[in-house]
Amino acid sequence: MINRRHDGAEMVWFLFGIQMGRLNMFKRYALVAVALAALAQPALAQQSRRVPASAADVRTSFAPVVRNTAPAVVNVYSERRTTGRSGNSTADRFSFGPVPAERVQQSLGSGAIVRDDGIVVTNNHVIEKMDEIRVVLADRREFPARVLLADPRSDVAVLKIDAPAGEKFPIIRIDAEDAPEVGDLVLAIGNPFGVGQTVTNGIISALSRTDIGITDYSFFIQTDAAINPGNSGGPLVDMDGDLIGLNTAIYSQTGGSVGISFAIPAAMVRQVVASAVAGSTRVERPWLGAQIAPITREVAQSLGLPGAQGVQVKQVYPGGPADKGGVRPGDILLAINGETVNDDSAVNYRVGTRKSGDQASLKVLRAGAERALTVSLSIPPSAPAESFTVTGRNPFEGLTISNLSPATAEEKGIDPFLKGVAVTDVSRGMASRTGLKQGDIILEINGVTIDSTRKMQDVLKSSDSQWEYAVQRGAQVVRFRQAV
Repeated sequence: MINRRHDGAEMVWFLFGIQMGRLNMFKRYALVAVALAALAQPALAQQSRRVPASAADVRTSFAPVVRNTAPAVVNVYSERRTTGRSGNSTADRFSFGPVPAERVQQSLGSGAIVRDDGIVVTNNHVIEKMDEIRVVLADRREFPARVLLADPRSDVAVLKIDAPAGEKFPIIRIDAEDAPEVGDLVLAIGNPFGVGQTVTNGIISALSRTDIGITDYSFFIQTDAAINPGNSGGPLVDMDGDLIGLNTAIYSQTGGSVGISFAIPAAMVRQVVASAVAGSTRVERPWLGAQIAPITREVAQSLGLPGAQGVQVKQVYPGGPADKGGVRPGDILLAINGETVNDDSAVNYRVGTRKSGDQASLKVLRAGAERALTVSLSIPPSAPAESFTVTGRNPFEGLTISNLSPATAEEKGIDPFLKGVAVTDVSRGMASRTGLKQGDIILEINGVTIDSTRKMQDVLKSSDSQWEYAVQRGAQVVRFRQAV
């Protein structure tokens, strides 16, 4: 067994032992002196190391950055206990029916302490639907954790652990101000495969990666730092030791790292943390109030554009920020606050990570001329917010139905420009057996267009035994026919 406290020294002496038998006595003494000096050097350097002040320092070692950040990186263990039914065990033979069997589902991830009172950030998928969460610090102390806020749309979760009296936890600062650049050196710290805290390094390979399909707000930092299962939720840090991203996914055909990893940007992490600390139960993000579509090569040619750049405004929500700011259907939105946007994910990120009341500068192309517009961002309106639970003998019995307000659409990830009512819960009754799902939009019932909860209530008053209805599910319209 290797003694981990001395394995480095043993390796040095092992290599020297191979060579010394071939040398004369004078050279042997000289080599011994060199080896002793080499072994003593780390202890001397330990006293003077600091955060690197130049590129030359970084080339020497990442150790100063790691020393400042590693104590604030944690392991996140979570468990979920479920009760199933056991098979034909001996116990079953003496019971009236199958014996319930408890099953334990476990999840392993990483995280970072971002406030000294015990605020921890990690990925939502690490703790989602889990009953018990434990956070283990770098010094191996273990604390129970509770969820302050889980945001599936960004895949960020905020946990809270309680410090012993009079103690403050080490932290990593969230840096959402300094814009990272492609080529910047970064470190990823986490607990891959449960082997223990591990540091890997690389560079930022790309910024503003969209169409990854991981979260509703698909806008990622890409890095070639090795990320593996168990790293999820761990910090991506820059050479100042600041958190610039939260490692969340990898591209791999084998399950291991191939040098393509994705991190949630610090601006998104900071926003979720701010909402959690303020006591919010969900993250309220500003919206633009415009339906957009990407510019394809064909669309660019038809519009006389030099290339497929920007997004086309298809609709503007009446009274929304875009409408008030002068954006019109047909405009080509090229940039927000000086940053180019080429798809809806980029627009959602550039707007959604701001605060309500912030001013956003837009560059749009209208009738061949560029225009500068200023939009005052706001939270999507929740009116009309009427909802009800369906009763009676019909295929919708047990559904909870809500008017499709912009706020509901934002929370559920639904297109706010759809006309219909949203299914917000399918937990009981006949509806739970008909195939309807949360997030479905009911468009039509028995030939009647459904544009409000009141209209649906009126239609449901009929005593028909045959029901035909249309539902928008994602990009598809699904039609049902059912007898009750």
